[in-house]
Amino acid sequence: MPTYLSPGVYVEEAPSGSRPIEGVGTAVTAFVGFAEKGPFHAPTLVTNWSQYVAVFGGMVEGTYLANSVYGYFANGGGIAYVVRVGAPATGGTSSNGASSNGQKALPNGTPAQVGTFRAAALPGGGEVTVEIADPEGESTGDDQFRLIVHQNGQQAEVFQGSFRRRGDNNVVTQVREHSKLIVLEEAAAANALARPANQTVTLQAPAPGADVVPSAVSVDEFAGDLDTRTGLGGLEAIDEITMVVAPDLMAAYQQGSLSLEEVKAAQLALVSHCEQMGDRLAILDTPPELSAQQVRVWRQETAGYDSKFAALYYPWIKVFDPAGGRNVMMPPSGHVAGLWSRTDTERGVHKAPANEVLRGVVDLQNNITKGEQDLLNPIGVNCIRSFPGRGVRVWGARTLSSDPAWRYINVRRLFNYIEESILLGTQWIVFEPNDQRLWGTIRRNITAFLTEEWRRGALFGATAAESFYVKCDSETNPPEVIDRGQVVCEIGLCPVKPAEFVVFRLSQFSDSTSLVNE
Repeated sequence: MPTYLSPGVYVEEAPSGSRPIEGVGTAVTAFVGFAEKGPFHAPTLVTNWSQYVAVFGGMVEGTYLANSVYGYFANGGGIAYVVRVGAPATGGTSSNGASSNGQKALPNGTPAQVGTFRAAALPGGGEVTVEIADPEGESTGDDQFRLIVHQNGQQAEVFQGSFRRRGDNNVVTQVREHSKLIVLEEAAAANALARPANQTVTLQAPAPGADVVPSAVSVDEFAGDLDTRTGLGGLEAIDEITMVVAPDLMAAYQQGSLSLEEVKAAQLALVSHCEQMGDRLAILDTPPELSAQQVRVWRQETAGYDSKFAALYYPWIKVFDPAGGRNVMMPPSGHVAGLWSRTDTERGVHKAPANEVLRGVVDLQNNITKGEQDLLNPIGVNCIRSFPGRGVRVWGARTLSSDPAWRYINVRRLFNYIEESILLGTQWIVFEPNDQRLWGTIRRNITAFLTEEWRRGALFGATAAESFYVKCDSETNPPEVIDRGQVVCEIGLCPVKPAEFVVFRLSQFSDSTSLVNE
């Protein structure tokens, strides 16, 4: 309370009793796959196709990440995070030759030995050199050094630190998190590492597109690890992500790097990631060249997925590849993610992302018949179909859940949206006095937010009272709950569900008189 010591008029700013809850974004996709260049295992924000090309390069034959990102933006996607996986293996000892200027020269794309470390170039084309030099400023020990990266004779990156494991000061850590030109790793046990001698090493970068898909890649490369922020683990720190796709699982399968069983394991890791985060959905692809009956077997018997945080689409789509100047078949997940984003923008997250044109699709790998979809739709396989005069459209909106309450994609995403919005919009409550005044404020704020969602058509009911309820009072907060330091608010929602089956009942009457008399 302010203290008044002398007579006068005082003006104070009183805190507002209402703290509006704002809706969070719903259309942010994370892509995991193989790229021509760019940092490995570092989620990188891109907002358009040009940004993607600048960081990760163009389209590479035999991979689907670039084509999927292109299809995502073409279909209305606006924000994406890209995680490049498939780091080149740098194990073993390199055979270094000597060039005429005394620097170490290496065959194309081969890792170079730099003391007890190995280095390899990432960008396609151009000469990359790594220089080891004394540290700048006051040296803090004999473990300190500078690593200077030159590209085509120009200094491009500089890292200074220690070869010892000291977190952010470790040079290997710095290179892994920030370098766009090289990859660096220890080539010896931790107790055998030593500061590399001052030297300059030339790295011959791999040709564009060479070895983009490793000959051997594990499921862990996609799943990653939370501690090291690799693969899917690196996405846990980014709250705004709402969709996750990994189209290059199929590229690895087609090139023999992953078996079908390993593809299933990687997709399960994708689903598990979304379930643990609780605020995003996995968009899955089916294996290539499967008939409708084979997809049914894959879904029911081989994969057997059951999750309200995942959706499966079939068949593969044919798109124009501007890099090769021809049409190519590819998984549909990236294009579908763009359609989800477009639907969110134009209609809202409560609208089922279906019966919408999939832009940029020339043809389908299989033309699905109604009879075939009759087999696939009930088991959660969302079909993409071609209709005469209406283009190629997504013709399904189901999750992979066996629970009828979570059957539809838009219902799951609507709850994700509302939960996240309320979570972020009520952070001010923590450590507030837990009394009737707080409970009333909570009710007002959440009621105002949900009323606006009802007006937008996201909740079912003739009135707001029929579409939701918010209960936060002495009944939900008895003394024992208050003593535990908790405030409990109960919210009930009635979401709108898609009109998946439209039925018109027609009756025949003998004449107009019968109709009037009826």
